[in-house]
Amino acid sequence: MISEAQFQQELQLFIANGIREDVGPGDYSSLACIPASATGKAKLLVKEDGIIAGVALAEMIFHYVDPSLQIEIFIKDGTPVRYGDVVFHVSGSSQSILKSERLVLNTMQRMSAIATKTNSYVRLLAGTKTQILDTRKTTPGFRAAEKWAVTIGGGVNHRFALYDMIMLKDNHIDFAGGITKAIDKTKAYLKENNLDLKIIVEARDLAEIEEILKSDGIYRILIDNFNYEDTRKAVAMINGKCQSESSGNINETTISEYAACGVDFISSGALTHSVYNMDLSLKAI
Repeated sequence: MISEAQFQQELQLFIANGIREDVGPGDYSSLACIPASATGKAKLLVKEDGIIAGVALAEMIFHYVDPSLQIEIFIKDGTPVRYGDVVFHVSGSSQSILKSERLVLNTMQRMSAIATKTNSYVRLLAGTKTQILDTRKTTPGFRAAEKWAVTIGGGVNHRFALYDMIMLKDNHIDFAGGITKAIDKTKAYLKENNLDLKIIVEARDLAEIEEILKSDGIYRILIDNFNYEDTRKAVAMINGKCQSESSGNINETTISEYAACGVDFISSGALTHSVYNMDLSLKAI
């Protein structure tokens, strides 16, 4: 993953763009009927059971819009919540609260859904050594928040983007002329450009596992779309020489069985691309 400083920069870019997109030259609905001097208070109301996420980011959004807004937090990120719970109060300029409302809700609803789904996978992996990973299958412009939500739910972040880790997948291998050529070219490129990046290589069958293991310096082998029996064989072949990761056909029914094969990680794009937003609302009080 990227550094904490880079991660925070991504969040600030997201907030700035989110407010630009939603507010534009002004929130004319509020400007038209609410005096600039008016103050108010609102609560973040939970309307669906799950894992709450995005509280800290909501606070960042409120303070970006108006540093004078006061946020009183009752429930922190990562906490199970039930219908009717109140997560926080926000008070101050009524115009500022309304200007922030939609970005806060859009953010928290999606982050909470991701954290909830991730947590359900984490619970299915209980008792095994396997950890759940996210992927790059994220919403454009919202990746930092979605990956944050995965960690809030108990998951582990994979690479953030194309620039912080090497992942040689099937297309890279085919375009490069084979596994060994792809690995050798990658190592040469990293050395020539003084880059220190971990290398993950995807395998499509056991023969490719065997070929990958002939190269030194591989951080992880991606065991992609293998059945259970071949996954167990692949883990035995790898035998701790590097990390192992299963992907493909991962869902609530299959994840425990893949973990039982002994892989170190399981990655699932479903954590971020197949969720329905949690129902939350911001109500004046």
